[in-house]
Amino acid sequence: MTAELALALPILLALTAGLVWLLAVAVAQVRTVDAAREAARAMARGDDAGAALALGERVAPDGVRLSVRHVGDRVVVRARGRFSGPGGLFGAIPGATLEAEAVALAEEEGGGS
Repeated sequence: MTAELALALPILLALTAGLVWLLAVAVAQVRTVDAAREAARAMARGDDAGAALALGERVAPDGVRLSVRHVGDRVVVRARGRFSGPGGLFGAIPGATLEAEAVALAEEEGGGS
């Protein structure tokens, strides 16, 4: 029984590390999507481009950069970056590329009742 446990323990450790890594990548991807969405919404409601990008970068994981472009009456914010692998004993686990794009319709200025 002890020999089986000694063989199974490293496999269970590697499996656990892999699952934790996938969870970390998923959380980083969700934060990347949130960052693009927040910046697009801020730009659409007329905020300054610098302030809107700063808002998105506060939400984004480290290493993710935002870019903005206007397409007609829409604001398109693209977030892209790299999420590093855990390193150390788990150096064989690769990093992941994070990407997201958010589109928001620009609000009309001065329109209201």
